Amino acid sequence: MNPIVTVQDAVTAFADWIEPTTAELDAIEREMPVILADVDLLDAHIVTLDRTPTEVDERRMRRARRRALAARAALHNSPSGVTGGAA
Repeated sequence: MNPIVTVQDAVTAFADWIEPTTAELDAIEREMPVILADVDLLDAHIVTLDRTPTEVDERRMRRARRRALAARAALHNSPSGVTGGAA
């Protein structure tokens, strides 16, 4: 018979008392324009999933794509910019 053993590290890794550090919160704050621009781009794509994109939809997706690229470029070119990461 095999005993059932819990993995304590996996259980406590997500405990309520573990909070993000100040550096992690600062990094999230710096990346927030990129995150919001990506959400807008995703929203523009979701709208067109079940229908053929109209001219307005295509414009919305182009604008969202440009905003996402501009936000990424601004983050990358900032003095405290983040290099690498998902594109």
